[in-house]
Amino acid sequence: MPLVDMHDMLNHAYRNSYAVGGFDLVSLDFLEAILQVAENCRSPVILSMAESHFEHYDFELAMAATEKAARRATVPVAIHLDRGASHESTVRAINLGCNGVMVDASHESFPVNVARTRRLVEMAHACGVAVEGELGQVAGSEGQNGYTPVEEARAFVARTGVDCLMVAIGATTGHSRGKSKPDCERLKRINDAVQIPLAIRAGGSLTEDQYRKLISHGVAKIDYDTVLADIAGARLRANARAGTGDYAGLMEGVRESVRAEAERCLRLWGSAGRAAEVLVQCRPWRPVQHVIAYNVEGVDAAAVGAMMARGREVLAKIPGVRRVFAGWALSDKPRFRCCWLVEFAHAQVIASYRDHPEHVAFANQLFRPIAGDRISLDFAEAGDFTETTLANGAQLIRA
Repeated sequence: MPLVDMHDMLNHAYRNSYAVGGFDLVSLDFLEAILQVAENCRSPVILSMAESHFEHYDFELAMAATEKAARRATVPVAIHLDRGASHESTVRAINLGCNGVMVDASHESFPVNVARTRRLVEMAHACGVAVEGELGQVAGSEGQNGYTPVEEARAFVARTGVDCLMVAIGATTGHSRGKSKPDCERLKRINDAVQIPLAIRAGGSLTEDQYRKLISHGVAKIDYDTVLADIAGARLRANARAGTGDYAGLMEGVRESVRAEAERCLRLWGSAGRAAEVLVQCRPWRPVQHVIAYNVEGVDAAAVGAMMARGREVLAKIPGVRRVFAGWALSDKPRFRCCWLVEFAHAQVIASYRDHPEHVAFANQLFRPIAGDRISLDFAEAGDFTETTLANGAQLIRA
């Protein structure tokens, strides 16, 4: 249950004037430290997977661990793809378990950024997934200082339909030698113009008063990865200087250091103690099982096997499809000999999958001609969905 709709989570923060921390995961130590802090503080949290980090770990394996840990948590959690490099990256992330996504096209021209983000929104919303857009170049180690224009922000949100907007208002990332001077007046005007949750990338150079002011002007998500990575690195270097030679010794205290800083942030940003109300007011994020039981006519087992193999290949690439299983009955005289089990990321996928051109082509050309005797049902896990959610799912099925 603790995995919740990221759109709901951010809107709750926006309406109630606090910010949820978005912490990029670079290792299992970060995952365990951040979730433990969220549990201790009873705080909602966003676990971010930045594509720029994928060269350091296997994304698929990391997602499996992250989703498992999130579902085991007792506080509300969302899993977000941060700074995706392409549209294909976001589809893969959704299919592996992310319920929030972002393609960073802020370095592109405004029309290109709008077009790429709008395409992402159309795909992700059809899967029930929240989308973060970015407009303006965040100040940081690369020397970027392109502030988000207010009128462009208004037009960007109207044309793309994003759920959250990452803005550049002069808040530097990482440990800056000087203090940030965020343009709070610009932020206020952006918030008045777009009226959706805003996000910033921030670091250790912002003061407590600055954070509070930014949150009062619509910041509902704060990405805070560079500082945690720096703190972990400092701990590793200290361990090395102390003469610790093995890996376990070098990692000593890293989780504790990350945990201490993350806790400071959650308490400062106002999300601590909010877990119970967020769980009540946000929709749970649970997969849906699409089941087809069928018999085949006029073909041999080899032809059926080839059809199944093609189906696994094609259907698994459709946005929102988590898993595809094709199988044979084990009993001697079953009512149906074969089945498909297709796991959807969200009930919203029922409709988008049904109408997706790859599914339609496969079904019409390869499956339905030989599987006239069949039944199809969609299942949600018992106990995880409210009556309202089930009613919405039923409407999708009937559509």
